[in-house]
Parts: sequence; C-alpha cells; structure tokens
Amino acid sequence: MATIKEKAEIYGLKKIINYLDNNPDENIPKLLDWVERLDSNKRFSTAYHILREALKDPKNNWNQFLKGLYSDIDDDVRRTLFENFLVNSAMLGRWEKLELEKKYDCNVPWTMLIDPTSACNLHCTGCWAAEYGDRLSLTFNEMDDIIMQGKALGTYIFLYTGGEPLIRKDDLIKLCEKHNDSVFLSFTNATLIDEAFANEMLRVKNFIPAISVEGFEAETDMRRGQGTYQKVARAMELLKRKKLPFGFSTCYHSQNAEVIGSEAYFDDMIEKGCKFGWIFTYMPVGAGAVPELLATSEQREFIYHKIREFRKTKPIFTLDFWNDGEYVNGCIAGGRCYLHINANGDIEPCAFIHYSDSNIRETTLLEALQSPFFMQYRRHQPFNENMLRVCPLLDNPGALAQMVHDSGAKSTELEHPDDIDELTERCRACAEKWQPIADKLWNK
Repeated sequence: MATIKEKAEIYGLKKIINYLDNNPDENIPKLLDWVERLDSNKRFSTAYHILREALKDPKNNWNQFLKGLYSDIDDDVRRTLFENFLVNSAMLGRWEKLELEKKYDCNVPWTMLIDPTSACNLHCTGCWAAEYGDRLSLTFNEMDDIIMQGKALGTYIFLYTGGEPLIRKDDLIKLCEKHNDSVFLSFTNATLIDEAFANEMLRVKNFIPAISVEGFEAETDMRRGQGTYQKVARAMELLKRKKLPFGFSTCYHSQNAEVIGSEAYFDDMIEKGCKFGWIFTYMPVGAGAVPELLATSEQREFIYHKIREFRKTKPIFTLDFWNDGEYVNGCIAGGRCYLHINANGDIEPCAFIHYSDSNIRETTLLEALQSPFFMQYRRHQPFNENMLRVCPLLDNPGALAQMVHDSGAKSTELEHPDDIDELTERCRACAEKWQPIADKLWNK
C-alpha cells in the first residue's frame, strides 16, 4: 500500500502528465525530475543526464523522439499510456513487486507474456508455433484471471505472443476495456490489422502492436511468405495515419543480419512510423528449428555495434534482448522481469525456453514463481559475470540443462518434446564461438 509521501508523488506525476500537452518543452524536464526522484537507487542516472542534455539540443535524436510522441500520437492515447506506464507500472507496481519479492524470496515480474492461441495464419520458417496448429487456446476467463493475478503482483504491462494473437482480437479488445489501468502490447504479423481494428485501438487507448518484420520485402517474405511485407507496410501506414503508437519486432539470423543492422532499414522503420524496435536473435527451438539460421558470432557483434551507433543518431527506442544485458544485469527471464504463459497454460521462464513445472490451470502465478524451476532461475541469475553472455541456453552451455534436471521441469513441446541435453548441444558451438568476442567487448 502506498504511503502518504508516495500518494503525493503519484498525484504530482498525474498532474505533470496532464500538463504535458499544454507545454511539453517546459514540462518534459519536470516529468524527468519526478521519474528520477522515484529511482532511489539511481540505477538509470546516466540515462537521465543524457536525456537532459538532449532536451537542450533541438537536433538531438532523443529530443526528436520525445517531441514525436506529441506530434505523432493521439493525445488521449498518449495520456492513457503515460499514466498506466509511469503511475501504475513504474510506481504502484514497483512498490508492490519489491514488497512481494522480499516477503516470498522469489522473483516477481515487471511484465508477462501471454499466448492467447497457438493458431497462426502464417507458417514462418523455423517458427515453433507451426507445430501446434490451432489446437491450443486460453479462454477469455483464463486470460482475464492471469491479468488479475498479475496486477495483484504489481504487474500492469502485458505482452501477447503466439501463434498470432490478433486471431483473438475481439477478446484482446475486451481485456483492454476491462483492464484500462494496464498497457497491452502484442507481437503480431500485422496481416489482420484493418481499419475497424485500428478504430478499436483508438477507442480503448491501451493497446500497442509490435509488428514482426524481418528486413525489407525479400527478407521478410523469405521467412513469412510471399506478400507478407506489403501487408505489413499497409498496416503501418494505417496505424501512422490514425496516430496510433506501434513499433517493429525483428529476428536477425544468418541470412538477414546485415540488413537488420543497416541504416537504410532503421530509416525505413522510422519513416513508416515506428517508435520502438525489439531486436531478437534466432533461437533453434522446437522440432521445426533450422540451426543454419543461427546468426554467426561476427553477425551478433555487428548488431551489437550498430544498435549502439543508432541510439546516438536515430529517433527510435530500441531493445536488443541478447546484447543489452549490461543494462539490466543479465538474463531478465524466470520472473525477474518477465515470464511466459503459453496457449496450453504452461508457465515458462522465457518465450524461448520451452520447459515448465507449473500450469496456470493448476497453480497460481505466485505459486509458480516459487516453484523449483523458477527458484533455480532466481538462485543462478546472472548466469555469467560477463553481461554480454546472458542466456542460460545460447550463451552458457549446460546452465539451462542443470536447472531443468535439478528442478524436474518438463518440455512443453507437444508434438516432439525437446530433450534438454540435445538442445544444449545444438547451441554449444554458437556459444563457444561467441565467448571470446563477448569477453573482448566486455573487457573494453
């Protein structure tokens, strides 16, 4: 429960959010001051300094990014997202999370990924979702209950994965309506985004698409099927015209890494209206895995350098989930920052780690966070002192296998359960080749 001081801070922050529309140039620095005051451990002190310096220079990319949130996004949508993110998640949720972690000695997530369905209207090369077809789905009531449990833990940000989440677009909009204090983001191939759905997004104000795109037309259609890129482009044009926030989500691999790390690609995504970009690397998970798509160590280093370069010049917020460990103290899975619930109800530590010892239909979220498998994650994180070797599977051979064996977790792959030792060997060469490069980068 918030203290009197904390309630005063919430009141002040809400006032500033409302004032921002009247004079963002004057009030954005005030908002930054409030956010910094809440960061009692000064964990992001460098970021505050960078943003303050950026606000002094109209040509600075971060100045342009912040101003773009006002010129390019619907006012009501922006206000709703700011309040849900800054007040409910960053303040109220953070306090609840810290109290529960101390009380139960377990990880409590800042966000969680939920698969509404395993169904997808595409059949992308190397994607495990194609194995499940349309057989698995969480009911509306199950998703609603997961969100209610999440909010009780202090979680106000929920991400949908799949399958293709927008196959359940009607239920997702109903959840946005019911939980209007939360932010919902969906990884989507964008082929089901149309005028009617965009209007629903404008109405509920708390839904953000992260659109999967693998590069330009040739690279995207190579994995996702002919004509997919053009549908993505049309969806982005529609969302931009409606002044709705959205971003891109991309998986770099052996055949597209140079394109993903190109200035032309980033400029194209920014021109199309993206405000953020989620950067993943290909993981050879599931029976349909294509190990040949694993990015080389040189390609991963290339992405490492290019993302950092673009952060100094491009008005877009990016997260590189494998190369940004230095900013978040290693692996963020296992409930430390997030967890994943698949369409069968299995509670997994990560969207890429298909092992579990708990199911939402049999246990609560809090019980799952205290389960042997999730406690293995808590006891072993970070998995390496080098924060550029974050992953217990792709970067640290044997780390995941040990946790699976010690906890008794089982594979959640339905058709072809993935033996953890075989999966480890599938990734070993990649990890061994990355180690000297990661150590060189880290020791700088």
